[in-house]
Amino acid sequence: MSKKFSPLRYPNARIDTDSDYLEIRVVEYKPPGFDQGNSGSFSLASSTDALQENIENPLGFIFLPIPQSIQDSNAVSWGDDSINGLAAAGIGAVKEVIKADNPFSEFGNQTKALGGKLGDLAKDKGTRDFAQSFFASKALGVLGANTSLDGVLARTSGQVVNPNLELLFKGVTLRSFSFTFDLTPRDENESGTIKKMLRIFKQNMQAKKSSDGGNGQGLFIKSPNVFQLNYKTGRRNHNFLHKFKPMALLNMGVNYAGAGTYATYDDATPVHMKLDLSFQELNPVYSEDYDSEDGKEGVGF
Repeated sequence: MSKKFSPLRYPNARIDTDSDYLEIRVVEYKPPGFDQGNSGSFSLASSTDALQENIENPLGFIFLPIPQSIQDSNAVSWGDDSINGLAAAGIGAVKEVIKADNPFSEFGNQTKALGGKLGDLAKDKGTRDFAQSFFASKALGVLGANTSLDGVLARTSGQVVNPNLELLFKGVTLRSFSFTFDLTPRDENESGTIKKMLRIFKQNMQAKKSSDGGNGQGLFIKSPNVFQLNYKTGRRNHNFLHKFKPMALLNMGVNYAGAGTYATYDDATPVHMKLDLSFQELNPVYSEDYDSEDGKEGVGF
């Protein structure tokens, strides 16, 4: 069980109702698991949903000034894809077989239909050139020639197979965020705050030695804690800046000579430090994440 801690704030200045700052909640990680519906089917759960109770009851809060560089970047993955006409005809036949009530009977029907289509294509000169080039490329390959079907077809008939090239959606991505903070303690209280804050970041980003399930031999380790970030104005969420999903802290770097020269106070606290934090969200952003806000709480995710 992770330890809770009292809120930490740097700098140790009063937060007014119009003060902008970054709130960081340290949240005990909870695996998403699987959801079982009434029908007995399983579906994948979301880490964000699984963590909601822990987000509302975090291990503690860290309040930092909003960094000088604030930006978000949303991306999705698209890529080119191609398929020729013969392959498309074969896929169409397979789909009809899959949808049929009697796949075995439909397989025979689709085989005949596909054979008819191929017979019609065989009457076309371009298709005959394609077939000849196909077998020629295979024969040349056996002889060690470095050529392709399109190469033979282009040399013999001045054409290539239409690839029907399209840009198609490939998937979602996970957003990453990096922050840099200048830490210049002005008194002993702020020195203590910074020391505790650095220890908390370091401790909660690390994996835990699991003591569950008879793990006396150290066979398993548990996931680190995670973080929920929010831009705030006073007690309210910032009404313009973007929102975050729960994130893992991937990298943390501390430069104890932030001004380029090592110098400390009498209690050995460095005069100037730079803290670099790199986070990545646990879940992708979807279109539906914007539905409930309607622009009332800023630009959304």
